[in-house]
Amino acid sequence: MKRTPHRLLRRTLASASAAAAVCALLTALPSASGLDARPVAASDTSTTVFYYTKTRNWAAYNLHYAPDGGAWTTVPGVAMEAACTDWVKKTVPLSGAGGIQATFNNGSGVWDNNAGGNYDLGSGNITVKDGVVAHSDPCDSGSGSGNDPDPGPDPTDGGNTASVYYSTTTVGWTTTNLHYQPAGGSWTTVPGVGMEPACTGWVKKTVGLGTATSMKAAFNNGNGVWDNNNGSDYAIPAGVSTVKNQAVVKDAEDPCAAEPADTEAPTVPAGVSAEADGVAVVLSWEPSTDNTKVTKYQVTRTGGTKGSVVTDVTSTVLSESNLEENTTYTYTVKAADAAGNTSAASAPAEATTGVRPPAAAQGQPLGTDPRKDPIYFVLTARFYDGDASNNRGGSQDEKSGNAANNDPMFRGDFKGLVNKLDYIKGLGFSAIWITPVVLNRSDYDYHGYHGYDFYKVDPRLESAGASYQDLINAAHAKGIKIYQDVVYNHSSRWGAKGLYTPTVYGVRDEEWSWYYDEKNEGFEYDGLTVDPKSGKSYYNGDLWSTAEPAGNTCLNWGKPTGGTSVEGYKIYNCQWPNPTSGMFPKEYYHTCWLGNWEGEDSRSCWLHEDLADFNTESAPVQNYLIGAYNKYIDMGVDGFRVDTAVHIPRTTWNRRFLPAIQERVTQQFGAEAAKNFLVFGEVGAFVNDKWNRGSVNHSAQFFTWKERKEYAADDAEAALEMYDYEEQLGTGSQPTSTNAFLDGNDYHTPDHSKFSGMNIIDMRMHMNFGDATNAFNNGKDSDDSTNDATYNVVYVDSHDYGPNKSSERYAGGTDAWAENMSLMWTFRGIPTLYYGSEIEFQAGKQIDCGPSCPLATTGRAYYGDHLEGSVTASEFSQVDSASGEVATTLSQPLVKHLQRLNRIRRAVPALQMGQYSTEGITGQMAYKRRYTSGSTDSFALVTVTGGASYTGIPNGTYTDAVTGDTRVVTDGKLTVTAPGKGNMRVYVLNGPGRIGTAGPYLK
Repeated sequence: MKRTPHRLLRRTLASASAAAAVCALLTALPSASGLDARPVAASDTSTTVFYYTKTRNWAAYNLHYAPDGGAWTTVPGVAMEAACTDWVKKTVPLSGAGGIQATFNNGSGVWDNNAGGNYDLGSGNITVKDGVVAHSDPCDSGSGSGNDPDPGPDPTDGGNTASVYYSTTTVGWTTTNLHYQPAGGSWTTVPGVGMEPACTGWVKKTVGLGTATSMKAAFNNGNGVWDNNNGSDYAIPAGVSTVKNQAVVKDAEDPCAAEPADTEAPTVPAGVSAEADGVAVVLSWEPSTDNTKVTKYQVTRTGGTKGSVVTDVTSTVLSESNLEENTTYTYTVKAADAAGNTSAASAPAEATTGVRPPAAAQGQPLGTDPRKDPIYFVLTARFYDGDASNNRGGSQDEKSGNAANNDPMFRGDFKGLVNKLDYIKGLGFSAIWITPVVLNRSDYDYHGYHGYDFYKVDPRLESAGASYQDLINAAHAKGIKIYQDVVYNHSSRWGAKGLYTPTVYGVRDEEWSWYYDEKNEGFEYDGLTVDPKSGKSYYNGDLWSTAEPAGNTCLNWGKPTGGTSVEGYKIYNCQWPNPTSGMFPKEYYHTCWLGNWEGEDSRSCWLHEDLADFNTESAPVQNYLIGAYNKYIDMGVDGFRVDTAVHIPRTTWNRRFLPAIQERVTQQFGAEAAKNFLVFGEVGAFVNDKWNRGSVNHSAQFFTWKERKEYAADDAEAALEMYDYEEQLGTGSQPTSTNAFLDGNDYHTPDHSKFSGMNIIDMRMHMNFGDATNAFNNGKDSDDSTNDATYNVVYVDSHDYGPNKSSERYAGGTDAWAENMSLMWTFRGIPTLYYGSEIEFQAGKQIDCGPSCPLATTGRAYYGDHLEGSVTASEFSQVDSASGEVATTLSQPLVKHLQRLNRIRRAVPALQMGQYSTEGITGQMAYKRRYTSGSTDSFALVTVTGGASYTGIPNGTYTDAVTGDTRVVTDGKLTVTAPGKGNMRVYVLNGPGRIGTAGPYLK
């Protein structure tokens, strides 16, 4: 009967008792869906002769076996004897059993156990060769090859015949037998007759039926796995038939019939042009045509010290970097089709490289109070393309539709950001939050959150003269800060280079060879370099295999899971990462799946198969990450946005990572720079509650506080102790703060003695920004439990979600956007805008649909088309000149609104760093703010959209920063009429007067 195999490890068995213990685990399990177990009748004979190939060149061969229902022999089993050339044999008494379970070994600990499944052998003369089981006597000169047991009637003897083609695509067998019964006749002896290879994915067999016109049939792999049409057997007529996916096609055409030979070559590539930029060259040409299909282009480069280099590519663009300086290179291109027909070479194109720019000098943070700086958030790879040579589409480029749009995932880069810093400054932003910069590795990694080498900047973002250091320095020269997105919680599914990378992930068979590159010894993945073996950007190959590698730790490697991909391809164990598979050691990675987003496991288990969850409580992991991010601190970045912060225990943040950041900045740049190094965490509380479904450990404000008691010295134990302790205390016993609130009308020195070092993204306001008033009221409600909410980073939508966890970019309309902006730019916290929102870019579009659809249709679309042209800005919010499409972009109403908001906020310190209060104020979105430091005393009264009245305020002269209206207060009262949707009034005590000119909303 069919047995589902257990793994028997290929290792030296230290003792017979150990082997017996392993063998005791070998039990019969139910058959897999669609593949049924056909019982084998017990043999009437008392003995069976088993033959085993000698091709392994062992010095000795032993048969270790257990008759069906009986006990295993003592390890190493019984010795086999010489039979004939290349074969050994052993005669075994069955004592009425139908067959045996068997393994073979050399007596010195080397085993063949059928890849962990054991051999399921019946009775009669049985051969085992290279994992294939058959019924034959290989030493009988009349038996032929020994691979076609019990051949049945000879088709050449006359009578009817049946020619059967069987598809092996869905079963994945390497050997297939046809077990059949002509109508009115007898069944062949199990397992039947061997089928011969026909063509890729098909085997065939022609058998004689005599006078019968049909037969019953079943198929098997010779090792007990059957396809018998779900127990009904197949009815196959005489003639030619195909069997695929349990469907029989009568009088079928030969699925292996050869197509007419293709002898026509593609047309010669035309329009070949080469452009050099520093030491990089971009080569492009027009597509060739062919009578079938052009499958690749062969690019030949000559010049330089390396001589002639041939590179195969599938697109019509080749980008090369790190070439020699001041060197002329000549390129020709040929087109090829699947048949190997190759066109003549194109006309040559030349490009001469320039000088490699010197490495940029190390930078240093600007070091000013981060609350002064509104933030512009960009996905670097989707913002502006300054250098086409580092563009990369990845393995999903064509399938996703990105190739058809000429829109590779990695398109924007640091050079593009440098080129458009004046656009960002012209909007009025003095800080840029950029997505992670470390070398990423996945099939969908342009966003930066699949880190692979945390010590290396992804070269798909860098260019000659526009390294990451160059970007930092260029931004600082314009007074703009760089906030780097960082990930401490997880690596890519390929692991983390320099810490731990798995040996292998899975099977690269004929179904997956298009997707996973073939292993290329000596080639090291860097994200950018094109692998000469595959001719495409190298993503996967050195981790995929067609055979189980030495050192593999993944359980059930290479065995089908029973599931299929969206394409219908068989999925194998270990093909994608799995925390419970054994491929990730506990020292470096957690080994469980997240089950409860508000449970302890949300901080100690995997979120997704592409996000291998670091064991952040392990010292090697902590040292790896601290060392990596020290590198970027040393480069002079101004702060870190922390991805998935909630999925690391607060104890680990407070003990390890946050102090390490402060210590490094202090060491490199001084205490004041460390104080103003902004760290803001993503604590994904996607609910409207003050406390995330009642769990304090999963609430954003919780992470702004130091620990309140001592926990175990071991970080893993401490995390559990802290979790239990704080959950038991509950929401009513958490610390509170007045750091964001005025004392009446007075500013007071905030108390940061209990501050953890991590500020937060204001998730509660974000979730409620479908309506500005709702966001305002919810934000206020959480501020007393946040250490200092004046540092909260506030946004409407982002690269992940829109308000209320919408999967679409905000689409509330221009008026609502203006209102949201007016609130963010005047209320406590640091206003942040996701790239393109200034023109309502991709409003209502799905933010992220994965690699299955074109990025151009999503909220992460390429923005560069709106930035073409030139722009200069000498001052924040002030554009000196603009031409081309970027001039059109800068003329949009929300842009004008945003520029003036930034000018007003920059001129009024209370709007940047002030505490606030709603005491004595009526109005839906009305508040007062004050900031006092040294000679600065800034006091402002704000109302957004609606009217307001203020009582108990200081007497004096107030001037509206929007209209210039002046009010003299002598009785502590001031009343403001409603300015209108998106408009606002900002009455500043002893203020500077009207700031800027009237615009579409601020008027």
